[in-house]
Amino acid sequence: MEISAFSFPTQEDYNSSLSFLQELDFLPPCDNQSMSKKNKINDFDHNPVEEILNKFLGLENETYPESNSVENHTLFDFKKQKVDFDMNDHVVVSGTKRVRENAAEKEKEKEDTSSEQPLQQRRLWVKNRSNAWWEQCNSPDFPEEEFKKDFRMSKATFDFICCELESVVTKKDTMLRLAIPVRQRVAVCIWRLATGEPLREVSRRFGLGISTCHKLVLEVCTAIRSVLMAKFVQWPDDMKMEEIKVEFEILSRIQNVGGSMYTTHVPIIAPKESVASYFNKRHTERNQKTSYSVTVQGVVDPKGIFTDVCIGWPGSMTDDQVLEKSALYERANRGNLNDIYVVGNSGYPLTDWILVPFTHKNLTWTQHAFNEKVNDVQKVAKEAFMRLKARWSCLKKRAEVKLQDLPVVLGACCTLHNICEMRGEELSQELRFDLFDDEMVPENVVRSMNAMKARDQIAHKLLHHNHSGTSFL
Repeated sequence: MEISAFSFPTQEDYNSSLSFLQELDFLPPCDNQSMSKKNKINDFDHNPVEEILNKFLGLENETYPESNSVENHTLFDFKKQKVDFDMNDHVVVSGTKRVRENAAEKEKEKEDTSSEQPLQQRRLWVKNRSNAWWEQCNSPDFPEEEFKKDFRMSKATFDFICCELESVVTKKDTMLRLAIPVRQRVAVCIWRLATGEPLREVSRRFGLGISTCHKLVLEVCTAIRSVLMAKFVQWPDDMKMEEIKVEFEILSRIQNVGGSMYTTHVPIIAPKESVASYFNKRHTERNQKTSYSVTVQGVVDPKGIFTDVCIGWPGSMTDDQVLEKSALYERANRGNLNDIYVVGNSGYPLTDWILVPFTHKNLTWTQHAFNEKVNDVQKVAKEAFMRLKARWSCLKKRAEVKLQDLPVVLGACCTLHNICEMRGEELSQELRFDLFDDEMVPENVVRSMNAMKARDQIAHKLLHHNHSGTSFL
């Protein structure tokens, strides 16, 4: 066991301590009888340890240099002072009372300064952008043909859409900025859908920020889908259906045809989730480039106006799989189509309400003739989808919007297509193109034996009544 070295104080240590105490400035002794009551209290409060510490720290005569009275003799009061040590072990003394007084004085000076200066109006920094192009397009003197080339519709149709959306799209002015007018809001959306140009170009043309343009496109598309879609994309009533049957019968000599159906694909950027579901194998093999898409299934009348749409299912699904997910399929299974036929291509199955061409080999003359008439009806839907994509070029490019927002944009395009078709807006010849979508014959081609017999009867009737053509010969 080790014992630490310890030395007792010597006589020299006592002498040095005594000399140190003699150097301290203690108060002279005073008579208790002659001491006043106030002095007695001060003497009782007097702490020699604090005085020694003040002398040792070199703080005597710092706070009260001119005072020698007993009342002010205490140089370092721990009740009012605060001692800290900084990074260099230097003593830092601060008075709480003095700090509070300084803070109060600064606050008062700040209030006096603010009261003297006049109130300034809040200002918002906005980047200056030129909207000269839009102002020129919005001018009454702007040529009709140029306007139609830019917006795929006439000025009258554009004004009609603005009127229909005004109550929903209008925004109020704020203290910071003026609201964007309704016509400019609608124009940003329609021009973006029509040209498919990137948002940077939209921003440059309309003098708005890129994020503002993106927000406007989604807002107007949402308004179109919520306000106009139910009004302009609807299944025909009984009276309208009778007119559609007559028109299709004149075209194909097939009775009770109430619509032509087609499914197309809209390319998208590879999604972050469920990538395999949106992978389009057929487009990838044909284009030699990895492709992802969503589907748009639509039924049109003889004029190419959509009467039913099913939007947004993944591109890996076949046409018959998309059909089974649609509301049209559920409506037909409940018997709500009232014994009408919807004509489709070979990608759909043959059912009690869907007419499709014969797909097996070694077809007879009767079957060839039937396929020609079915193709005549089916071309109506394909032409309608061609005009849809030609009018709204954004559908031919990979969509830049989020996947969850894409059905809103596609629904708006279908609605605007119907408005243009109903108002007689003709598509420019330079915008037309050949629409190509791969058709995959479903595994189960025939879903009903009664449907197969009904198709055979229709084919024989066409041939025996000389309604079938002979172009296949």
